Amino acid sequence: MIYTVTFNPAIDYIVRMDKPLDPGMTNRSVSEDCFFGGKGINVSTVLKNLGIESTALGFVAGFTGEAIIKSVEKKGIIADFIMLREGISRINVKIKSDEETEINAQGPSISEEAYNELLVKLDNLKEGDILILAGSIPNSLPSNVYEIILERLEKKNVTFVVDATNDLLMKVLRYKPFLIKPNNYELGEMFGAVVKTDDEIELYARKLQEMGARNVLVSMAGDGAMLITEGGEKLRVGVPKGIVRNSVGAGDSMVAGFVAGYMKTKDYRTALNMGTAAGSATAFSDDLATGDLINSIYETL
Repeated sequence: MIYTVTFNPAIDYIVRMDKPLDPGMTNRSVSEDCFFGGKGINVSTVLKNLGIESTALGFVAGFTGEAIIKSVEKKGIIADFIMLREGISRINVKIKSDEETEINAQGPSISEEAYNELLVKLDNLKEGDILILAGSIPNSLPSNVYEIILERLEKKNVTFVVDATNDLLMKVLRYKPFLIKPNNYELGEMFGAVVKTDDEIELYARKLQEMGARNVLVSMAGDGAMLITEGGEKLRVGVPKGIVRNSVGAGDSMVAGFVAGYMKTKDYRTALNMGTAAGSATAFSDDLATGDLINSIYETL
C-alpha cells in the first residue's frame, strides 16, 4: 500500500477577476472554484487517477476538515486523517487576474496527542509499503518530524519518497529515500549555488545521491527534467507542448506519475516520462491531471 502524509491540508478558494485587484476597494469576481488538497492529498489524487490505490494520512480540523475528508473519500481514496479537537483546516485564497495573489493560512495547531496518534498509525506500515512525505511542517510539530518518522520505520524496509527542500530534505538523506524531487532552483539553494546547465544539475544531483538518496529527480520547469538513477544512469526528458494554466500541484503530480510508472514497469525511463507527463498534464489543466490526459501526453514523449 502507498501512504501519503499531508500535515496541513487546505481548501484552495480560487477567485478569478477580469481586472487587477484594487487594494482597499470592493472587488468583484467573475468566477470561483474550490479545490481540496495539500501536497500529499494531491499525490494520492493523481495516483488514483492513474489507477493506483493509496491511503491519505494527516491532520484536519473543524468543518473545513470534514469537507476535506469528504472530498478525499469522494475521489475513491482511503482517508485516514486525525481530526483535531480545535481550530479549522486552512482556507487558502488565490486571486487570479493579470497577476496571481495568494493568501495562505496558517492552519490549526497540532497537539502532542494527535502527533503521537499519527506516529502510531505509521508504525503499522510494513515491508513493501511506500510512504510519501511532501511539503513543509506546521510550527506546532517538531521541526525534525521527517527524521523522526523515517528513523522509526527504517528497520521495516518501507520505501520512502520525500518531496521537500533545504534542511528538511538534507537531514533525511541518510535514511536512503527511494526518490527525492528538488527543482533546479531548490537544488542550487541546498548547496549555495546557482544551478543552470545540465552539467551543473547533474553535479549537484549526484552529490545528493552520494549523501544517501537512491534516485534524484530534478524538475526544470520549461526545460524538462533529469533523473539520476540509483544505478548511476543519467536520463533526460523535455517538456511536452501545451498552454500552462495552473502551477498548483504540478510537482506533486510528477511525484505521483513517477511512482505509478515505476510500480507498473520497474523501469526508470518509463517512470521519468510518466512523471513528466503527469506534471505537465496538471500544468495544462485547471485542476489536477486526469489519467486520460496523463496517458495521452505520455505517448508523445
